[in-house]
Amino acid sequence: MVKAVVVIGTLVGSSLLLAKLGKIHGKDLPAEYFSNGYPTILRLLDSEIFMGFVFFVTVAIVVYIVYLLWQLHEVAVHKAHEMSSAHTQIVFALSLCGLFINKAWWVLAIIIAFARWDVLADSISNIIRKGVNPESNDTKSTTKTVTEE
Repeated sequence: MVKAVVVIGTLVGSSLLLAKLGKIHGKDLPAEYFSNGYPTILRLLDSEIFMGFVFFVTVAIVVYIVYLLWQLHEVAVHKAHEMSSAHTQIVFALSLCGLFINKAWWVLAIIIAFARWDVLADSISNIIRKGVNPESNDTKSTTKTVTEE
């Protein structure tokens, strides 16, 4: 509750400060300028305090969107750190390369961070084992079929 009051107080105070520093031009437009006379919202839009509020809300939204995009960009690093992966440093480096050089590096960091390296290593080991000793694997499979029948 205190945090919300401080944020709202800061926003209102900043809006008032910006209102003292700024001036809205064009407040003296004649009623004939508008098709149905003065619109009712014109008083609000001509207020320096309201425009200061709109400015700070716009800046806050832009900062929040940049923060969310940064979190999305760092998802690979957070996943690698969460899994206590040995690849955390390489994922971080590739993520930075993706930010400054080319987005393909970021995609590679995502692949490295989310890959199940233990399953991949077992599969590659089985492929290599079958390639080195093809006869032993064939004899095992034939002995299984003979004993099963």
